[in-house]
Amino acid sequence: MKMTKTIALATIATLALTACGGSGGSGGGTRDSIRAVGSSTVFPFAKAVSESFARANPEMNSPLIESTGSGGGIKLFCSGVGADKPDMANASRRMKPSEFESCLENGVTDVVELQVGLDGIAFASAKGGITMNLTPKIVYEALAASPYGGEQTAKNWSDVDASLPNEPIFVYGPPSTSGTRDALKELVLEAGCDTNPEMKALKEADKDKHTQVCTEVRSDGAYVDQGEQDNLIVQKIGNSPKSIGVFGFSYLEENADKVTGLPMNGVDPTYANISDFSYPGARPLYVYVKKAHVGVIPGIEGFLAEWVKSWKKDGPLAEIGLVASPDDVMAANEKAATELTTITAEDLAK
Repeated sequence: MKMTKTIALATIATLALTACGGSGGSGGGTRDSIRAVGSSTVFPFAKAVSESFARANPEMNSPLIESTGSGGGIKLFCSGVGADKPDMANASRRMKPSEFESCLENGVTDVVELQVGLDGIAFASAKGGITMNLTPKIVYEALAASPYGGEQTAKNWSDVDASLPNEPIFVYGPPSTSGTRDALKELVLEAGCDTNPEMKALKEADKDKHTQVCTEVRSDGAYVDQGEQDNLIVQKIGNSPKSIGVFGFSYLEENADKVTGLPMNGVDPTYANISDFSYPGARPLYVYVKKAHVGVIPGIEGFLAEWVKSWKKDGPLAEIGLVASPDDVMAANEKAATELTTITAEDLAK
C-alpha cells in the first residue's frame, strides 16, 4: 500500500512538472533556471560552478543557489517533485536514511548522489590570537552540555587540560541545522566522548542516550550559534582574539590573512592533511539531484557537467578551498553525474 502511494505521488508530481510548459516562476508554473538549496559550506563552491555555467551558457539563466543549511536543504529537496520544489540539494554530510525515506514518501523516488570533493571542519583563531593544540577529547570536554553524563563545570580551557591557556572557553560555531554541526558532532565530539570506555559501552546499551550525552552542545554561552553564515564566524573571531571559530576548511583558506587554523591531534588543517584524511575533521561534501527534473527544468545536465569540470585537482574549485576527492572516487562520481545513477536506501546504509 505504501509503495503504491509513493509511485502514485511520483507519477502525479512528474506529470504536473512536465505539463506546466512555458516559463515563469515557481509555484504552479515551471522554471527556466535551476534551483539548488542547502549547505553553507558547499554554497561558495556551488555559486562558483553556477557562475561558470552562466558564462559558458549565456542564453540560459544562472542557477539560483540558496544557503539554507544541509538539513534544511535536504528537507526542501525531499518535499516533493515539481517546479515549486528545488532541483538539487547541497550537503556537507551524507543524506540520512530517514531523510531518504521522507523523499520516497513525498514521491522523490530517483535521487542522484554526487560526492563533489572534501572539506575539513577547521578550528581557528584570529591572527595573533589564542593558540592551542586541540584533540577531540579536549573539544568534547570543553563543549559538551553534560560531559560523560556529568555536570559541565569547565569555564576556562585550562579547566579541561592544564596545558591549555587559562582563558575562557568561547567558541563561535554552526547551528543545529548545519551539516558542519553534524560533522562536528560525528567527527569530533563523539570521537572525544568515546575515549571514555563507559561511553563506548553506552553506545551499545542505549544508542539514543549515547547520542545525547556525546553530541549535545552546552547552551550557557561558551558555545555561540552564529547561524548559516560561516563568514560571520570569521568576522567574529577576528574581533575577539580570545575566541575560537568552527567552520569549513574553505573559509580558513579564503581568510588565511585573518585567521589561523588550530591543529587537531597535532595535525594542521591543510589541503594535504584533509586529502589523505590524516586531519581528524576531514569530511566529504555532496550534491543531490532530483532525476525527475532532468530534461524538464532546463540546464541540469549541463550544470552537472560543469561541476565535473570544476571539481578536479587543478580545477577552479581547488583555488577557493575545495579538496579534490581521491581519483577512484572522482571517477565514480563523474560516471554518476553523466549517467544519472540513482541511489537506494541500502547505499546510504553502507
